Amino acid sequence: MFTSLKVNIMVTLLTVVMVFMLPWLDHFICRKLGVSLSDGISTNLDADRLLHIRKILLIIMFCVYLRAVSYVTFFSRSAADDYQLHIALFQDLGESIRIDLGFFGFIKTLFTNGFSRAMEHIKIRNPESLSQIYMNICMFIPMGYLLPYVFDWFRRNVTRRVIPVCFLASLLIENIQLISKHGFYDLDDLITNTLGGIIGRALYVAVAYVLTHPKWRSDLREYRKWRLNARSRALYPFMHKIHVVRTTLLGTDSNAIFDFYVTKLGFRLLKTVREEKTKDISYLLEFGKTQIEIRCIHDLTIIPLQTVTIACNNSERLKERLEQYNISTGSYRSDTYTGLRTFSFHGPDGVCITIIEE
Repeated sequence: MFTSLKVNIMVTLLTVVMVFMLPWLDHFICRKLGVSLSDGISTNLDADRLLHIRKILLIIMFCVYLRAVSYVTFFSRSAADDYQLHIALFQDLGESIRIDLGFFGFIKTLFTNGFSRAMEHIKIRNPESLSQIYMNICMFIPMGYLLPYVFDWFRRNVTRRVIPVCFLASLLIENIQLISKHGFYDLDDLITNTLGGIIGRALYVAVAYVLTHPKWRSDLREYRKWRLNARSRALYPFMHKIHVVRTTLLGTDSNAIFDFYVTKLGFRLLKTVREEKTKDISYLLEFGKTQIEIRCIHDLTIIPLQTVTIACNNSERLKERLEQYNISTGSYRSDTYTGLRTFSFHGPDGVCITIIEE
């Protein structure tokens, strides 16, 4: 019992330190070094290298955490003679805690006589099982917390990507335990591990995201205000089903346009349309999910200012790549609306292509 309590206290302290100290220390060091964590302009000229080092250190920390989980779940256990399964849901919890009044009686007492009187009717019968449940929850809190903290892919959609991965990781652990006979295949562990991931994700939003995004209150307030007003508008039910597919540009020199977009940038030419009467050419180009339609009008004399903004999660590497192909890029600047880091380069007919850090 003492060893289990000691392990629980240690895990709890490590979780608290990670949740509250890691983002504060990370933010403090980056601020002292002049490095922006919110994708804005950094004052340190060596910021990209420092951010790369920071990313490596965070990945190492995450790998150390995975190594600790693998030790607790596999390597610290001896192999059993037979395969072990435990599929009775919440049996351990039911055997660990007894409520004299029953669940509904406990709820009634809680609201009528207060918390302290209600807790008097809870009896702990098996502290070891209760400690194991607590351990299973705490073990996956760092996973739900570190996945969006360390990896951009999870951070871009923290509400949908973190929890499924936590569940799949727990499922993988249970299956390996079953196959290797190092532990039980326990359905309760799947639920408690996933619950730990949910708690970790919530703590990331509440602590880490809030610390690195100081304007989150005003942003959230404006978003809620917009959402309330937008509910009665035509497109609101399709908010997550609509996105920009294609943008249209005007040009004059079809050869220069083809050479720049297809030969240099690598856009895929989907279709070419030639007008028989005017001899004008239209190109439909595609790169990933981005489509650009360019209409080449030969007798066009005045072309309006045209800008295409493209999001990228590694603008520094993209900037280097463009310069390798002799495409001149401007210096970094801060986006007027979002404060994110951007740079621009120009194509034929004065088209300005802006890259914004995602």
